[in-house]
Amino acid sequence: QVQLVESGGGLVQPGGSLRLSCAASGFTLDYYVIGWFRQAPGKEREGVSGISSSDGSTYYADSVKGRFTISRDNAKNTVYLQMNSLKPGDRAVYYCAAGNPSFNSGGRSWYKFKGYDCWSEGTQVTGSS
Repeated sequence: QVQLVESGGGLVQPGGSLRLSCAASGFTLDYYVIGWFRQAPGKEREGVSGISSSDGSTYYADSVKGRFTISRDNAKNTVYLQMNSLKPGDRAVYYCAAGNPSFNSGGRSWYKFKGYDCWSEGTQVTGSS
């Protein structure tokens, strides 16, 4: 069965850190572009970060640059999103997704959710005020 399973969401205070994990089963992650997306209540789903399949290039939304880090562990078939200096605006349901690298030519389309074929169920990142 082809699926992506997330873990690591939870409650965090402003300034805190979380690490999200995205483990694949039924396929090998390193052949695909992997993206992290999030969706807050009343807002559209937005691309947070991505990592290419070819050279490991990484991509970040401006809102998370310098705070979030995406990485891949091919031996564990898992992609991670390290989130530091969390802000109230980071609260959302986070999803990971896998897509055929052909849609991300030149690394210019990683944030386009329509390019991804396989999605996780999502994990909630919440916080106290």
